[in-house]
Amino acid sequence: MVPEPTPRPESPPSRAVCPALTSRRLDFNLNLPNLITLARLISVPVAIWLIVDERYAVAFWVFVGAGISDAIDGYIAKRFDRQTSLGAVLDPAADKALLTGLYVTLFLTNHLPGWLVSLVVLRDVLIVLGYLALRARATPHNLGPLFVSKINTLVQIALVGFVLARLGVGVEAGWETQLLIAAAAITTVLSGLSYLVRWGRILAGSERAP
Repeated sequence: MVPEPTPRPESPPSRAVCPALTSRRLDFNLNLPNLITLARLISVPVAIWLIVDERYAVAFWVFVGAGISDAIDGYIAKRFDRQTSLGAVLDPAADKALLTGLYVTLFLTNHLPGWLVSLVVLRDVLIVLGYLALRARATPHNLGPLFVSKINTLVQIALVGFVLARLGVGVEAGWETQLLIAAAAITTVLSGLSYLVRWGRILAGSERAP
C-alpha cells in the first residue's frame, strides 16, 4: 500500500510570518511630528519664491520658522515616542531640501559664490550615493551623522540665516560674511572627505557600520 501523505500544517497568518514588515507598515503614519516636517518641506518652495521675488525679510522669518519646526518635531518625536519610519525619511529630506534649495537660490540671485554652492551640492550628492552603495552591499547602514557633519550643518544654517538677515532685516555686512563662507567651505570639505573615508572602510570590510 502506498502510504497516505501526511497533511502539512497550515501556514500561519501573514502577520505572524512577517511581524517586522507589519510593524513597519504601521510605522508609516502621519502623526504630529511628521505633519510638522511636511510643513517644513512645503516651506522650501515658499522660501525660494520669496528670495526670487526679493522679499528677503519674509524669507528670513520663513527660514527661522523652519529651523524652529525642526527642533519641535524632533522633541515631540523623542519625548512622546512618536518616531516613525516615515519621519526618519522625511526629516533629513526636508533639511537637505531646505538648505540645498536656499544655497542654489542665493547663488542664482548673486548672494553666494558659485564655488561654495558647488561644494555644498557635491557633498550632498556624495552622501546620497554612499548611502545607496551601502544599501546595495546589504551592509548594516544605520549610520548616525559624523560630528564634523553636525558642525558643517550648523555653519551652513548660520550662513544662510546671516545672508537673509543682511538682505531683509538690515543686519550690516562685514567680515562676518566672509568668515562664515570660509567656515562653510572648510567644514563642507572635511565632512565630505570624512564620509568618503568611513564608507570606503565599510565597503572594504575593515570597518563595520554600527
